[in-house]
Amino acid sequence: MRPVTPVEDDDHTLSAVVDDALDGQRTDIACARLFDSYSRARLQQWIADGRVRVDGAVVVRARDPVAAGALVEVDAEPAADTRVLPQDLPLTVIDADRDIAVIAKPAGLTVHPGAGQPDGTLQNALLHHFPQTAAVPRAGIVHRLDKDTSGLLVVALTLEAHASLVAQLAAREVHREYDAVTQGPLIAGGTIDAPIGRHPRDRLKMAVVPRGGREAVTHYRVEQHFGHHSHLRVRLETGRTHQIRVHLAHLRHPLVGDLLYGAQLVRGSGLPEALRTLLAGFSRQALHARVLGLMHPRQRVAARWNCEPPEDLSALLAALAAYDPRDDGA
Repeated sequence: MRPVTPVEDDDHTLSAVVDDALDGQRTDIACARLFDSYSRARLQQWIADGRVRVDGAVVVRARDPVAAGALVEVDAEPAADTRVLPQDLPLTVIDADRDIAVIAKPAGLTVHPGAGQPDGTLQNALLHHFPQTAAVPRAGIVHRLDKDTSGLLVVALTLEAHASLVAQLAAREVHREYDAVTQGPLIAGGTIDAPIGRHPRDRLKMAVVPRGGREAVTHYRVEQHFGHHSHLRVRLETGRTHQIRVHLAHLRHPLVGDLLYGAQLVRGSGLPEALRTLLAGFSRQALHARVLGLMHPRQRVAARWNCEPPEDLSALLAALAAYDPRDDGA
């Protein structure tokens, strides 16, 4: 089976299923056959960087065998004519030491270059502010936030830290908690356990795919009810592309501002004019990565960071909290 390459800018994952002819072959050999547009040497390097997974598990050794029917995924570098260059872009550093840096990414900043976005990304900024990341895969970026999602990201500053963070993410040991504002009232918290894959008709979107999707688990609790909207705290157990956005849309409670997944600009006929204007002008998904927790790669102690929502989301939450739905008979 030929690999399928997603077209989305922020996702460069290649995937293919191992056929019977490759059963028992070394992982690097199987990858070279499945993804023949890349050299075996490059694929071996990506295995060493922790960027190859078999059935969701990060491959540790290129010589490990693969079985027929296994799903192989490669986090491939985007094709580009030139290497990623340092750029002196603003960067909010929450914490940094010799091993890691914790960054507060603003909404509107793309994490790394891709089709249509050759520069002006977080990766360009990291190479300027932390030149040592030139020796680390993707300038130390081990997980992503969507362009229009704000909040915390951890960056590896050394190869050793990179290996540790990749392993923690694969083992689901990194704690990631988000603020989310949804359309419609959610009565209680819960867990969404629904596999996610590429949308069958719209290649720009992801969707809940009962057959063939990758395992995706999202936990949420209701922080506050706002009549026509809800403020949630969301915790990721897995980290699929657009996971929170897809899962909440699957519940028919898409994020405010997330037009890609079906959110209306304004819901609630009796909303005050000022609140309607604020909702109509909220031009990104109302999602913010507030909490990040992990085991420090060198010190081996639990570390945790908290980042309050930015001004746009804070203003939205304050306006919704001030609104009394009884005023419009809700």
